[in-house]
Amino acid sequence: MTYQAPVRDHVFILRDMLNIDQHGQLPAFADASFDTVEQILEAAAQFTGEVLAPLNTIGDKTGCVLDPATNTVTTPPGFKEAYKQLCEGGWTGLGSDPAYGGQGLPHVVNLAFSEMSSSANMAFSMYPGLAHGAYSAIHEGGTDAQKELYLPKMVTGEWTGTMNLTEPHCGTDLGLLRTKAVPQADGSYRITGQKIWISAGEHDMADNIIHLVLARIEGAPAGVKGISLFIVPKYLPKEDGSVGERNEGAKCVGLEEKMGIHGNATCVMQYDDAQGFLIGEENAGLRIMFVMMNEARLGVGMQGVAQGEAAYQAAVAFARDRLQGRSLTGPKNAEGPADPIIVHPDVRRMLLESKALIEGGRAFLFWTALHGDLAHGHPDEKVREKAADYMGLMTPVLKGYLTDKGFKICSDAVQVHGGSGFTEHFPVSQFMRDCRIALIYEGTNGVQALDLVGRKLASKGGRAVMTFFQEIDQFIGENDTDEGLKPFLTALAEVKAQMQEGTMWLMQNGLQNPDNAGAASTDYMHLFGLTGLAYMWALQVKAAQAKIAAGSSDPFYSTKVVTAQYFIERILPDAGAHLTKLKTGSATLMALPAEAF
Repeated sequence: MTYQAPVRDHVFILRDMLNIDQHGQLPAFADASFDTVEQILEAAAQFTGEVLAPLNTIGDKTGCVLDPATNTVTTPPGFKEAYKQLCEGGWTGLGSDPAYGGQGLPHVVNLAFSEMSSSANMAFSMYPGLAHGAYSAIHEGGTDAQKELYLPKMVTGEWTGTMNLTEPHCGTDLGLLRTKAVPQADGSYRITGQKIWISAGEHDMADNIIHLVLARIEGAPAGVKGISLFIVPKYLPKEDGSVGERNEGAKCVGLEEKMGIHGNATCVMQYDDAQGFLIGEENAGLRIMFVMMNEARLGVGMQGVAQGEAAYQAAVAFARDRLQGRSLTGPKNAEGPADPIIVHPDVRRMLLESKALIEGGRAFLFWTALHGDLAHGHPDEKVREKAADYMGLMTPVLKGYLTDKGFKICSDAVQVHGGSGFTEHFPVSQFMRDCRIALIYEGTNGVQALDLVGRKLASKGGRAVMTFFQEIDQFIGENDTDEGLKPFLTALAEVKAQMQEGTMWLMQNGLQNPDNAGAASTDYMHLFGLTGLAYMWALQVKAAQAKIAAGSSDPFYSTKVVTAQYFIERILPDAGAHLTKLKTGSATLMALPAEAF
């Protein structure tokens, strides 16, 4: 089985559902007519399928190797050559600012490429993915001089980047971090501390690695209010932008032994008086780092869909070929000794559930990413405001819900393979192992759920979620005479009412007892995810039925409608269970003393 990028579905979402050509007046879309975008998608599919996918198993089996004498890391065979091709193809600068050599294409197009590269080789795709996050943080908070020095090389991929948050004693609670920064007479700082789980922290593919490190300046306030952000390069750049001497105090001193993503170097980074340079103002580092973290969270949600897609493709290929038993309604492969297992209802249940979650999740991701483009580039302040609200509200939902479901899809793919799926002879075990980290990093899914109910819902008086409800109501109202769409509108109206009820319960009960909000948060996040997918499936059915009504006999469109029907019949009913559970509150959950567990 080899990964085939789902270009057809990307085309359908971008052209038929989102109609990105309608935004041609915006700077990012000016050079991104759909014909151009389609060519980019085809080229991306070829590159990811032919160059990155064949290295996925190699990266998993070989992993990265640290030389403790030199503190350097060697990536798996073929990675360095593939990275060179990635850079030469211009893929690293797809969505970057043209002022620094980027192509300036919409973020939604860049996300489509990122999904393909992550499906083909998740471990490899993390190197350029983290670099783009570091680029975004410097672009947001750096001085003009810092931007001119670092961004052009990061856009071309000559230099990569990382984010350094976690410490041995301090993960999500960044207020506890101890890494310190000491001001120097020349305006730089000396950074000392240890950071762990630093993805892409050391490797042999780029000329330089630009570490973004959270640290506390001596005398800074305690907690998160005293955190600053620093650029700590592996090699100190010269004024002309060339690589200078080694930043001796910044070293990789260990690699984690992980259950997955073996092809990515997950490093223990030691900083001993390493030279660093402040980004933005003192004690304001988290605000800038959150630019990178929010982009990463959207990217992690994408990884859930991406690994799900790869696992689903493998499961479909296996189910078509594997002969086992006979169809319950009589032989479907009469000439053979048994029928392919794809005829069995329970196998189809797993495959169709995976398909419905992947295609609904992909649409939700692209829809949200498009709002990111509108938030940055639309001339209408109201449109920018709504789009920015949506980006804040949807990010924890996409990260948490889609990675939970991506892992389930990978697990079901193993199940479709039966005993073969539990061996390393087939690819699905790797997809499942690789996918598992996505539920944890960039804030665990429980933290995402807390962020959703504790911060994002209440932000600006609940403006974002109320706008989302209004948009759904408007869509239902505008299409209520469409008979073909009616079952999907009815289902959407029902789940939207359930989500509204859950939202009101949280507002009434979460404030009086914060444990109620915490206890309800994960179920609420899943209820929100189901509502979002119900809306996306209604949008997709509307677009597909328009094509059918116009005379298209392409089975792609009728398949969309059947998949949407499966979603509302067999997946969406879970919303009721999530609502019931969240409304039970925290009493039972918090009743036992710690020693009772």
